[in-house]
Amino acid sequence: MGGAKKPTAASKDKSAGSKDTKKSKKDKGESGPKKAEITVMVNEQQAMKIIQNSKVVTVQDLARQTGVKISAANAFLKNSAIKGTVKRVGGYSGHHLYQAVSS
Repeated sequence: MGGAKKPTAASKDKSAGSKDTKKSKKDKGESGPKKAEITVMVNEQQAMKIIQNSKVVTVQDLARQTGVKISAANAFLKNSAIKGTVKRVGGYSGHHLYQAVSS
């Protein structure tokens, strides 16, 4: 009973005009202001005090107590583990437990 509608003259004009606008669009990466790089540093003295005062600390716990993002706290704990000031004592799947190395 039903069928496809026949395009009207107005819709034909619109579809013809849309082809021209596609060619004039810029690529997504070219326009817009560039984002400034933001670096957040963890206060090492404050973070080490928090780690030494607790039995174990997680990345999320350290981030919450120091007021930085989880990625910054994670980077700090990984670098501290490489330096030997903290050691990873447990955890799994990215939720690791860190403990201060007793001196």
